[in-house]
Amino acid sequence: IRQGLRKGTLAFRIVPVLCGSSLRNKGVQPLLDAVCDFLPSPLDIGFVQGTDPITGEPVECRLTEDEPFCALAFKIQTDPYVGRLVYIRIYSGRLRKGESVYNPAKDINERIMRLLRMHANHREDVDEARAGDIVAVVGPKATMTGETLCHKARLILLEQIEFPQPVIFQVIEAKDRAHEEKMVEALQKLSAEDPTLKLRYDSETGQLVLAGMGELQLEIVEDRLLREFNVQARLGKPQVAYRETVAREATAEGRYIRQTGGRGQYGHVWLRMEPLPQGAGFEFVNQIAGGVIPSEFIPAVEGGVREAMETGVLAGYPVVDVRVTLFDGSYHEVDSSELAFKLAAQIAFKEACQRAGMLLLEPIMALEVLIPREHMGEVLGDLTARRAKIKGVQELTGNAVAIEAEVPLAEVFGYATSLRSLTQGRGSYTTRPSHYEPVPAHIAERIVLSRGYSMSHYATNLVGAR
Repeated sequence: IRQGLRKGTLAFRIVPVLCGSSLRNKGVQPLLDAVCDFLPSPLDIGFVQGTDPITGEPVECRLTEDEPFCALAFKIQTDPYVGRLVYIRIYSGRLRKGESVYNPAKDINERIMRLLRMHANHREDVDEARAGDIVAVVGPKATMTGETLCHKARLILLEQIEFPQPVIFQVIEAKDRAHEEKMVEALQKLSAEDPTLKLRYDSETGQLVLAGMGELQLEIVEDRLLREFNVQARLGKPQVAYRETVAREATAEGRYIRQTGGRGQYGHVWLRMEPLPQGAGFEFVNQIAGGVIPSEFIPAVEGGVREAMETGVLAGYPVVDVRVTLFDGSYHEVDSSELAFKLAAQIAFKEACQRAGMLLLEPIMALEVLIPREHMGEVLGDLTARRAKIKGVQELTGNAVAIEAEVPLAEVFGYATSLRSLTQGRGSYTTRPSHYEPVPAHIAERIVLSRGYSMSHYATNLVGAR
């Protein structure tokens, strides 16, 4: 029977279903047995594919102990007794305590001080781990989630884990000054554990901003600060992580000229800005020819543009999905410097944004709502009022329906309470980040003005816009 179930599961023709409750420790052992009995083992695959970090060519890693060492770091954890733990899955070769391994993503060597086999409530020190093992290592300081550790005899970069960008942020403050330094240290440890958690300092307000994927995630962080690190912190009201982008192509000139008693400052650039498709990110193109700007100043221009993108023009939000082309400029043999060209690039970037017209983008969430059929009308009406786009309604067994929709994140805050009220506590929903869309003009105006900016740069005439 097991052989037949395994064969059908590997062919995607059978889906084994097991019942149980982890809370009462019922059915956990049969579930783990089923994982071993029915799901594919790495040996069924035979190899894992990566790339050569130098040439970019595909590299195959066979899952045996005879191959050079290769492992993937898939989790970071801060242990109060051991310190920083890096969980790794070993794909090939062997790893011994005290050895050094290579991290090709950061081009550094990491020393393995201890090897730990992790159990539910205790750790076991081991001297060696082999292909197929999952262990925690103590020693790597710079290795992060999704990075590869390998032997220099065979360089390989395994496929990295893609993490979504945070869509919600809150101001976080310590209860008093005595806890402030301790809170920052704890948040840095939590950010290392969870790559979707971001911590930054807002230079305009002087506050720490914590960004994540949802309200629940940030509430758990607040609870862990108190429970694990004994730090009392307060989270501000949740805010949406808006983005800005340009509506059209535009060019602008940036000049930064300062003359003092001694050496002056001279930087002069021409930039062309173009919108890119959604999710394309940032692209910098150098079209300087004939040495009108020396090559050593080009990175400073790109750095100035990237720095200006962080604060935007329309409402102070980061600028995304743009291509910036450096196509002309000039320099002074004595007065030109990296700082001057960096500042000139920032001036040109902001001028180009104003000429191109800006759009405010908001995160859209994919929403699935499970409700009894008799409440469908009220729930659909409430979703429509929240600017949701209904993608479909699916009849489920019994008296239930599933509504699939796309709704702006700003309209999801407090939705759990509303849904409980509309369905007499029988409705539930799940959300996940989907994409960004332009904010309607009347809502964008309210957001921009609340941030203390003017709507003068908003792209009202969208002919030729994305």
